[in-house]
Amino acid sequence: MTTYTICVFTENTIGILNKITILFTRRRINIESLTVSETERKGVSRFTIVIHHDSREAVEKLVRQIRKVVEVLAVFGYLCDEIVYNEIALFKIATPLGSKALDIEIINKVHKAWVVYWHLDYVAIQKTGTEEEIFQFFDYIKPHGILEFVRSGRVAVSKSPHSLVDYLPEAEWEYYL
Repeated sequence: MTTYTICVFTENTIGILNKITILFTRRRINIESLTVSETERKGVSRFTIVIHHDSREAVEKLVRQIRKVVEVLAVFGYLCDEIVYNEIALFKIATPLGSKALDIEIINKVHKAWVVYWHLDYVAIQKTGTEEEIFQFFDYIKPHGILEFVRSGRVAVSKSPHSLVDYLPEAEWEYYL
């Protein structure tokens, strides 16, 4: 299976998430990760969707179908080496009295993770990186007692020197200040 990252730029309208995800459902393609946010342009949202599939042709066909959705401004399919990407994860780790102390130096310097909240009974640690890096840290921190774990979807930008505006329909696009 090959990992594909599909970036979809849309008008920021009600119901667009359903219109896009139903195309995956119809083709029986599971979405591994989905992140949606506004872009630097007012009224333009970006969907970053990660899928695993064994057929490049099927993914290309899916991208063509997504392009047909009226509110879609642009859509691109990427392989992992064509993008810069990361995820963020938060770990809530137990720190009861008498437990093995956390080695903050290893957490910071080796795993590039940071304590973002400290409580008497637990700490919250933030780790950014690839899925593999996050799960390497998961394996390291697991013996300390993970109370909660949450991971975002992938965020990505293409390695292309072009900007989003190069692909959007002709219009005066307003930037956020």
